[in-house]
Amino acid sequence: MTLPTLADIQSAHLRISPFIKRTPVLTSSLLNNIFGCELFFKCENFQKVGAFKFRGATNAVLSLGQENRKMGVVTHSSGNHAAALALAARMNGIKAYIVMPENAPSVKKDAVAGYGAEITFCKPTTRAREETCKAIMESTGATLIHPYDNFMVICGQGTASLELLAEINDLDAVIAPVGGGGLISGTSTCTKGINPGIKVFGAEPLNANDAWKSFTTGILTPSVNPLTIADGLLTSLSELTFSIIRKNVDDIITVSEESIIQSMKLVWERMKIIIEPSSATVLAVVGENPELFRGKKVGLVISGGNVDLTGLLV
Repeated sequence: MTLPTLADIQSAHLRISPFIKRTPVLTSSLLNNIFGCELFFKCENFQKVGAFKFRGATNAVLSLGQENRKMGVVTHSSGNHAAALALAARMNGIKAYIVMPENAPSVKKDAVAGYGAEITFCKPTTRAREETCKAIMESTGATLIHPYDNFMVICGQGTASLELLAEINDLDAVIAPVGGGGLISGTSTCTKGINPGIKVFGAEPLNANDAWKSFTTGILTPSVNPLTIADGLLTSLSELTFSIIRKNVDDIITVSEESIIQSMKLVWERMKIIIEPSSATVLAVVGENPELFRGKKVGLVISGGNVDLTGLLV
């Protein structure tokens, strides 16, 4: 198994730079005072499609050969990766087939459709997603671009931290959310490649703590019926992402649903930016572990801002 390196992430950044947004790093003196440390928010909620996923999807699409481009790309995703691949494919004149679970958030279904992808809905199980994807691959010849179990996707995701560390080069720690592990894999590979002394932490909901279990026991443990507001963090690690995490991540820290909601509201209210629950896990880690971060300079990867606001309509 070949693991990505800093050089791979730097190459990915050169490849995708003409297509992605270089997202801002924001700060808040109020939040610094509340949490007793210096927080630097890498705001991928301002990325195209509203999430970091566009980086990895774009890198994977641009790395395809001409024959594969003609046949199209396919993936299964509950939302952000689906939208990211749909847009990356459209921008490069490539057909995209997206398999989505029936219970995906409406805002994410609408986004994927808006980017012109051909959507196939399936039951909300890993088996149904994979079988539907396989059937489409067999009938169309499309190339699978997995949401996180993909070398080029991981390298693309790592470019967010490359930009963060280029801007703030003396961080003590970086925190990124953990779902399938693509973002934390890219983040940790990049961060440790630039400065091994920077601590890298994964943020995970306590109610979907399969990555924490895997990291703690050293045995890859799949997610079983996770129930969390952080809908972007429901998937399990792959062998590839688990291997990278074991090599480069210092710890995975779980947080409560209450902390996730409180942290999301705090950012909305104090920073005036919309972040999704998965993103809020990184601030929740700081809030639940004040002694670990007090007085430190901490980079927080805000993974996305796609929140279904239909419930607010009257």
